[in-house]
Amino acid sequence: MQDVTFANDGVVLAGSLSLPDRGAPVAGVVMVGGSGPSDRNNDTHFPPIREHLVDAGIAVLSYDKRGVGGSSGDWLDATIDDLAADAAAALDFLRARPEVRGETVGLFGHSEGGWVVLRATTLRDGVPWVVTNGGPGMTPAEQDRYAWAGVLRRTEGITDGEVDAALAAYDRIVEAGRRDADFAEVARLAQSPPTAFTEHALEVDERYWAFLKRKLDHDPVPDAVRLRCPHLAIFGADDQLVPVADSIHLFGTAAGHPDRDRRATLTVEVFPGADHRVRTGTGLAPGYLDALTRWITGRTGDSRHEPDRGTPADH
Repeated sequence: MQDVTFANDGVVLAGSLSLPDRGAPVAGVVMVGGSGPSDRNNDTHFPPIREHLVDAGIAVLSYDKRGVGGSSGDWLDATIDDLAADAAAALDFLRARPEVRGETVGLFGHSEGGWVVLRATTLRDGVPWVVTNGGPGMTPAEQDRYAWAGVLRRTEGITDGEVDAALAAYDRIVEAGRRDADFAEVARLAQSPPTAFTEHALEVDERYWAFLKRKLDHDPVPDAVRLRCPHLAIFGADDQLVPVADSIHLFGTAAGHPDRDRRATLTVEVFPGADHRVRTGTGLAPGYLDALTRWITGRTGDSRHEPDRGTPADH
């Protein structure tokens, strides 16, 4: 592993590049982290995935989000388009490395990173594959509503009526965001009347509110329709943050769109008992790392890795 930097439109992004010791150019993947101040390790999520991919002969580049770790800029000033442009710059950087076969380099995005890599894939020609890991098929506003509804319903002592009132407050705040309401108005809305959502809403500050407004209605489906490469969508069946069945339906509908490129197949893997990070207990779900690696190597022209005949075919 080595520290690297690359640039995008005045922002310098710092990351880590892990190269297999193969003596010949290898396949590659850019890993993009989730929401908030995610670093090159996406907390503790990426290291075991990275290790497994490198052991399989795949070079891995991951990087600190803008304003995190060694990267300049500030993610709170960014849009999904800005973050996608950063991912596309990472793709360009890895493609240009002499140790890597540039035509094999694909994108892996976790959670919010799923929105980012789907958009980034539309920004570059010849991306051979893309993986979304716990990546929602709907907008941030819809996904966040689902997540908060789950939190509220799992909270002891909250009645159904109180849950409904809190979600109604959430809906009012989202509509305010669509009107470009300022933070003072949102703070008033959150307390008029107070609900079970009020405390969370008041934890948001003015800068974070401005960031949330910019991405509320980002829709990944048009990007999925525009794909020109295979897409692997991975989910944990017990994901409490993302509506898994709805996401699969939306990605499936995109895959069947008449304008979708014939190369843009869709593979869905759902791991029973796994959470948003596809973990069961303290570790990644059984079979997850092997399924991910088989799918990638099956699309990089690496004859040393045969696809598993027992996994679902692209559909």
